[in-house]
Amino acid sequence: MKLRIGCSCLIYNKSLKLTKSTTAGEGLNGKILNLLTNDVGKFDIALAFIHDLWKGPMESLLLGYFIYIELGFAGLLGMAFLLSFIPLQAWIGKKTATYRMRAAKRTDLRVRFMNEIIQGIQVIKMYTWENSFAKMVEEVRRKEVNAIRGGAYVRATLISFFVVSRVSIFLSLLAYTYTGNVITARKVFIVTSYYSILNDSMVHFWPMAITFCSEAFISVLRIQEFLLTPEGKPKTPQGADEERNQEGKGSVLIDDEEKKKVQDNGLVPNGGVNEEEVEKLLPSKRVVNLDSDKKSIVMEDVTARWAVSEDESNVGVTSISTTVESGRLCVVIGAVGSGKTSLLQVILGELEVDEGTVQINGSISYAAQEPWLFESSVRNNILFIEEYDEERYLEVVRICALERDFQLFPHGDQTIVGERGISLSGGQKARVNLARAIYKKSDIYILDDPLSAVDTHVGKHIYEMCIKEFLGNKVCILVTHQLQYLNDVQHIILMEGGQIDAQGPYREIKKTMMDSIMALTPEESPDEDKFDFQKFTAHTEPTNLDQEKQVEEKESQGEGAVDMSVYKTYITAINSWIWILFISVFILLAQVAISSVDYFVAQWVNWEESLGHVNKSVVHLKENQTIEDLLDINVLHQLQAEANNEPERQQYIMIYAILIAIFIYLIVQRTFSFFYVCLRISMNLHDRMFRGLTRATMHFFNNNPSGRILNRFSKDIGAIDTSLPMSLHDCLVFFLEMISVVALVSIVNYWFLVPTVVVGAIMFLLRKAYLDTSRVVKRIESVNRSPIFSHLNASLQGLSTIRAFRAQGILCREFNSHMDVNTSAWFIYITTTRAFALWLDFVCVIYIAVVTLSFLVAGQNTLGGSVGLAITQTISLIGMCQWGMRQSAELENEMVSVERVNEYTTLPSEPPLETAPKYRPQGDWPEQGVVKFINVDLRYSEDGEKVLKDLNFSIRSNEKIGIVGRTGAGKSSLIQALFRLAPYEGTIEIDDIDTKTLGLRDLRSKISIIPQDPILFSGTLRSNLDPFEEKTDAELWSALDQVELKEAVSSLAGGLECKMSDGGSNFSMGQRQLVCLARAILRSNKILVLDEATANVDPETDKLIQTTIRTKFADCTVLTIAHRLHTVMDSDRVLVMDAGRVVEFGHPHDLLHGPSGYLRRLVDQTGVANAALLIRIADENYRKLKEREQDQQKTT
Repeated sequence: MKLRIGCSCLIYNKSLKLTKSTTAGEGLNGKILNLLTNDVGKFDIALAFIHDLWKGPMESLLLGYFIYIELGFAGLLGMAFLLSFIPLQAWIGKKTATYRMRAAKRTDLRVRFMNEIIQGIQVIKMYTWENSFAKMVEEVRRKEVNAIRGGAYVRATLISFFVVSRVSIFLSLLAYTYTGNVITARKVFIVTSYYSILNDSMVHFWPMAITFCSEAFISVLRIQEFLLTPEGKPKTPQGADEERNQEGKGSVLIDDEEKKKVQDNGLVPNGGVNEEEVEKLLPSKRVVNLDSDKKSIVMEDVTARWAVSEDESNVGVTSISTTVESGRLCVVIGAVGSGKTSLLQVILGELEVDEGTVQINGSISYAAQEPWLFESSVRNNILFIEEYDEERYLEVVRICALERDFQLFPHGDQTIVGERGISLSGGQKARVNLARAIYKKSDIYILDDPLSAVDTHVGKHIYEMCIKEFLGNKVCILVTHQLQYLNDVQHIILMEGGQIDAQGPYREIKKTMMDSIMALTPEESPDEDKFDFQKFTAHTEPTNLDQEKQVEEKESQGEGAVDMSVYKTYITAINSWIWILFISVFILLAQVAISSVDYFVAQWVNWEESLGHVNKSVVHLKENQTIEDLLDINVLHQLQAEANNEPERQQYIMIYAILIAIFIYLIVQRTFSFFYVCLRISMNLHDRMFRGLTRATMHFFNNNPSGRILNRFSKDIGAIDTSLPMSLHDCLVFFLEMISVVALVSIVNYWFLVPTVVVGAIMFLLRKAYLDTSRVVKRIESVNRSPIFSHLNASLQGLSTIRAFRAQGILCREFNSHMDVNTSAWFIYITTTRAFALWLDFVCVIYIAVVTLSFLVAGQNTLGGSVGLAITQTISLIGMCQWGMRQSAELENEMVSVERVNEYTTLPSEPPLETAPKYRPQGDWPEQGVVKFINVDLRYSEDGEKVLKDLNFSIRSNEKIGIVGRTGAGKSSLIQALFRLAPYEGTIEIDDIDTKTLGLRDLRSKISIIPQDPILFSGTLRSNLDPFEEKTDAELWSALDQVELKEAVSSLAGGLECKMSDGGSNFSMGQRQLVCLARAILRSNKILVLDEATANVDPETDKLIQTTIRTKFADCTVLTIAHRLHTVMDSDRVLVMDAGRVVEFGHPHDLLHGPSGYLRRLVDQTGVANAALLIRIADENYRKLKEREQDQQKTT
């Protein structure tokens, strides 16, 4: 257990050290998750079995000697047969390890896929891509099950070796009788009991020990490989030479007060930031000086590349020289993919410097471009690891424009932010993310595009109050696409293709570089990296304020015993009654065969003894007799008895041989079919769960962190795949053996039924007491495992932020406390198992004593064979009871996994995908693209507040509608209603057909959307554009051409087949948005929805997207949600929303020139020059519209 905790903490600490340059490529997240779920768990089992490795061989030597004493050389024949299987077993055990490795790799892949699907579920639903993903998962799952099947058959083979000891007894006795000896009860049953001990230690536990230890060894190798992943960049050939030329290592200074503070917080002992640590973490050529008097960032001739693999790297930034001083805001601008974020990553130390030096004088605070939120209250997200200082906190909330949002939240700033901030709108996430960076007291603030996700009014507020005033005297670097604010900025850096194109005051640059600012043409740098780890969560302690706490939804935890219905679900998942019948018959027949062999041997011995007591006196070896003497005497006796007994003895031997043959066949057949069926069941259960999950409502995904869902797909499915079949098999065999032992003992003497019943009752009570405890403990352990994954995931996602805030120490402590809670449950679970085993043994020993003594007391009239049979059968009970009872308890615990998986098959699902035949619309519906909202109310949960209130409006055919409003006004919720992602009241009609009558697939496939978060899935670019492979290459290239990605894509290795990394992070945010636009072009639907689709791109690309939409979608109805008012000013009409209601709807010209309304206010907030420009666009557009109408009237 200590090994397991140690490894888990090492893996976590390592994952915090991986810089951006390492995680850029390989889907490490799925791997880290799998290491923590499955691999570290192997240690517990392996160490339990490790002693059997030496114990087995020792016992076989000792017992071999004893058997030799009993039966002479004939006994050794059986021994030889038994031991000849050991090399085979060892080899098969080795095989297990290779299958395990193969299965582990495929499981990594499946977990990674599931992770992406859960992250992007909303997009998948909107695009109706469920089927294509189901196919992909099915494919991956099939490969995984094939690998697991190899392992299962290896186990089946090992279990079938159980026949070996029975065959050895058969061979020994056969050899013994054929060498002219007569068998007696004493010999037969002593030898039988020796063989059964051997069977346990060598045939049963020894191969298991080999298997588990080799699996653990593979896990150790996998963990070691991960821990040895280089933390820096893989050296590219050119990088390596430069390294040699510049040996000097950047010195790292930490000011004394800082050091003291760090120690007071107790960070240092916990792997926090002490000097050596920082020295190691920070690559050379980047110097951090915390106590410098003059706070600044100085970069001299800096070049840094993103390493893709050993021999290729992508441009990050090249030869950058600049100085950023405190009190002078520095703004970085440039086209999509020009290297703005890469520049910030260099300053943060996430991207290692290849040439040149970076000097950072002061401490850093950072707001990432993609908001990183963890699962906790809004306030904890803002405080993060800082102390709570009310005055500063309220000030930060005010300047980040969060006050109004806090009033709207049900619990103010104590509202729980779901995982990845799911319960907040895009703008709210961005502002909370910004507030966290501003709240931290630092000298240097690095803000990566915080203004793009917020509307103009909020953007202006943040820029004026927060960036210009609050951070006025600090070193501040801002990346932005909002050029309207920049008129007075004295230090602009214009990036292009990873280089500084120009820097200086905005006005000068505007004069000299007029064309490049106005035409920021997209240059390609495939790796302007966005850290887009799968979005995961962490937990932090809630801070106490007088606000009422919002209670977080806890993971459901089963109660009481596992219901019989769960067993029924498991068995019926075979989906075939014939198989169920077939397996049941085989299991019964196999047990009958085992018992009949034992019973038959006893009868044979009784027959031999009854032949006359003459032989009896002879067969015992006297001290001074040799085997030769014995043979002489035997010959005499045999001559006397030969005539009468020989044929009958031959008959006994024949029957014995036939029984053994039948027995071998039945056992092998039973074991293999059993494992085959179990895998079939686990495939069906996985498919059912996956179907249930993809059909679940969005409400489910918003309330369940992905760690919790993934836990079922990794840990629970893993248990059903591998450990459950073993336990179930052992249980079935154990219960049948128990019954057969009781039956055989009762045949010898029916009075034995009395103690048997008593002992049975005691065992049952013990088992009940144990199960009630262990089941609850095991469930507690399962539920406490989810936070570990959630925490890990959150950390993986916010690595850059965590490192910029130097929060590693605190997060490690938090991870350790999650581990401790989980481990304490696990430890109690292990100790209860041990206690249970001890008591069972105690009861068994008493039972054996009763049976044995009764023979001594009851007198001499029982035949030796029967006595031997009764005693050996009861002795075999000891090991069997312990193992069987433990396995039956284990089975109950593993059935919890089936229960949890089954829960997800019955999730409340969305309305049907297919339309009922009577409502099915015509083939080319919708022809017009007319959308009507009639009295629409929407709430996200049954008892939630209304998010949309009584919407009534209609959109005409081919109209271009802009939707604007403050962040959180309900703009995105409008789209949720249109796509029926959330249940709503009222009616939404498209071309006079009520969307509620349609199947979801028919509805969603007819509406194209470019979502707010452009999500790409790993796989190829082609599978991202056209997952059903319906389009030709030419169509795909033409779509890419229209969004100006053609040259970017053709420059990548593989073109359309180029690999996407996790979440598409090898494309910049803007490029991902363009890929989504290309998807929309390929779908060519009548209705197109843009949900802030241009928030992350520069104005030039924005213009490109708008033009594409004007031309490609001229005959479509287009709804655009936007924060940039430029985007919607030339719409036919603008819909203004506020707090879930429509407050204005009309042509922008009318709204701007009417009495001062909402839109007018939003426009005025962008500043005088901008407002004038916007009004001019609106008027121009209005004039064109009027001219068009006049032309139409003339023609008619």
